[in-house]
Order: sequence, then structure tokens, then C-alpha cells
Amino acid sequence: MQSNKAERLKNARIPNKPLLDEELQRRLPPGQTLTDSFPILHEGKVPEYDLSQWNLRIFGEVEEEHNFSFEQLQAMPITRTVSDIHCVTRWSKFDTPWEGVRFSDLVQQLKIKPEAHYVMIHADPDYETNVALEELMKDDVLLAWNYDGKPLTAKHGWPLRLIVPQFYFWKSAKWIRGIEFMKEDRRGFWENHGFHNIADPFKEERFSSDEYEMPEDEWKYCEAD
Repeated sequence: MQSNKAERLKNARIPNKPLLDEELQRRLPPGQTLTDSFPILHEGKVPEYDLSQWNLRIFGEVEEEHNFSFEQLQAMPITRTVSDIHCVTRWSKFDTPWEGVRFSDLVQQLKIKPEAHYVMIHADPDYETNVALEELMKDDVLLAWNYDGKPLTAKHGWPLRLIVPQFYFWKSAKWIRGIEFMKEDRRGFWENHGFHNIADPFKEERFSSDEYEMPEDEWKYCEAD
């Protein structure tokens, strides 16, 4: 079932777009439609956590492994960003406000080996997604715990999610628990099930090949929040 998700999405009907002014249209990737809601899409059950037991594991190509508590992350320099986000299921949401710690600020706390060029983000439940390290070092990439001035809801990734706004939103993993630094790239969960390895929405890098199809009536926003 999971391996067919890319197949179901490939030929999704593109919804009718409202007329946008030139500046807004420039911000909207091809094949996307703008929404004011915040749709929800994930595999498996929403995890529940006891923050006293929660940690974020740092491992792989680092001189020393770390386990950060939630309190330790919140003690780092806090950054607020406003980003446009784009889901592979064809919705986009503009001007989303996030608060957390920049990935690049977290890296300052680590001793990453020079041969590390890729990162695998590990998340619950049994999810992972891969991103190039240089992409994660951009200023608007966050490990976020707040959205719109409030703590993340459980369905949106509480207590911690990644925000990588330059890529389709499956790269912005919810419920993250580990960050693995790697010498070589390795495909994550959806990347192994037909989704594109890079996922640039402005290049429509949705799928790994042109073979995937999806009936028109399969397209949907999913659950909105």
C-alpha cells in the first residue's frame, strides 16, 4: 500500500487555482494550489510522548554522539522564521510562522566529521528522510517546536519537527528523534517508495520517474487542521 502512494499521486487532478497577483503567483510552484488551511498527512498513528523521557539522538559521522533533551534544545538560540510550504499532494500554504532552533545553530554544538555531506532524519513512527547537509545549513531550516506562536499540535509534529521549506513537505519530518550524519546519500522512506530524492517543488520533483499514475478522484487535501 505504501509503495503505491507515488503511483496514486502522479496523475492527480490539479485543482482549479484562484487568480493570484503576479507576486503571489511567482511564489507558487507549478502544479500547486494555495490553501489557507493546514492539511495533515502522515503514515501510522500519532505518537505520544513523555518529555522527561524524550531525547534527540545525534550520531553517524560525528566525533561524539549526543542525546539532547527538549530543555537543552530550547536553551539554544531561538529563531523565528516565516516560510512558504509545499506538499507533494499539491497544496501550498504561504507565510507559515515557525519558532525553534536553526539546524545550523545545532551544528555549532557538534563536531561533525569533514566527510559528512548528507543527513538522514529519523522520526517516529519508523520514518526517515534524507537531505543534503548543505541544504540543512540554510538560514530558514529549523528544528521547530512552535507554530504561529503556539506549541505544535500532536498531529503537526509535537514536540519537534524539521522545517525545510525549499523542498516538498515530506522532507520536513514530524516527530523527529534522530539526526544521522552520513558520508554518502541514502534514500529515506518515501524516497524508497517512488518519491523524488531531492524534491524541489519549483522543478516539480515529485517522483523518481514518469511511470507513476493516480486517478483524478484520488487527489485530496487529506485531513485539515
